Amino acid sequence: MEMIVWDWFEQRSFHHRDFSRLALSGPAVRHPAVTLILPTREVAATIGPILDTVARLNEHSGLIDQVLVVDADSADGTADIARAHGAEVYSENALMPEYGPAQGKGDAMWRALSVARGDIVMFADTDTRDFGEHFIYGTLGPLLMIPGVQFSKAAYRRPFASGEESVADGGGRVTELTAKPLLNFFFPELTGFVQPLAGEFAARRDLLLRTPFLTGYAVEIAILIDVLRDAGLPAMAQTDLGSRQNRHQPLWDLTRMSSAVLRALARRVAALDHPVPAPRSPGPWGMPGPETYLHAVAAPGGLRLDEHLTELLERPPMARPEIPAYQAGR
Repeated sequence: MEMIVWDWFEQRSFHHRDFSRLALSGPAVRHPAVTLILPTREVAATIGPILDTVARLNEHSGLIDQVLVVDADSADGTADIARAHGAEVYSENALMPEYGPAQGKGDAMWRALSVARGDIVMFADTDTRDFGEHFIYGTLGPLLMIPGVQFSKAAYRRPFASGEESVADGGGRVTELTAKPLLNFFFPELTGFVQPLAGEFAARRDLLLRTPFLTGYAVEIAILIDVLRDAGLPAMAQTDLGSRQNRHQPLWDLTRMSSAVLRALARRVAALDHPVPAPRSPGPWGMPGPETYLHAVAAPGGLRLDEHLTELLERPPMARPEIPAYQAGR
């Protein structure tokens, strides 16, 4: 079933308030079993408050059946703090040891699936200082309450803070400068996702078990593409979680992250089963060609899908003989 991106955006974009009753459902209400996986690396300052938030939500909802922390052998005591807060803690290098030492975040996420018991698995980043209960029930909501949804992604605004100065939407530089332009060109079905690289997402466990995981920072964009091909766009959704403030990376680290995203997408493009539409030609999925740039954003008033014409023309060299001399400035 094909779905036009604008239709998908309207039908599969939600706000966390749409699922707020999940937070009050009570342990007696039966839901599919849920595993929450938290990959960690040197996050001693934030992992405790995040696990406290999970525990508070569970007290009045019973949403989460298993809380897994998969730690990169952090030197700052992250694993000990997580254990003290009741999480099930593993070293990423101790899981699936036959594959050698873990190679970054994506590898840790993949290895965590080997000990996840839930029918639904949710991942969340652990460097967030403003982590709220709605991050959990908002991300899980489409899977638990919307028939046919198998995969749900977080959407949010990304402020950028430097000292006391804050730019409302200045974060997410790799997303805005690398991931979104590439998806617009090669996978326009996915341009409705506000945060294609968000670490907060949930999916049916059986879907994740048949999905390959790239290691490192390439994991999220590859999963997004692979889920599209496996389950189809109508089975995917996103939820507006408001604003999310997490750790900002130096420019040189962002360069490496951008490179990982580009390499991940290049692996998936090689297996495209449809041609990249030529300029000015109508594309598949009811969309214009790649000169139309769709930009999904999280605004104060909610999620929005903007359309921009980015026409790219190529002028002939001035020295070409068919150009009259006076036009060439002679």
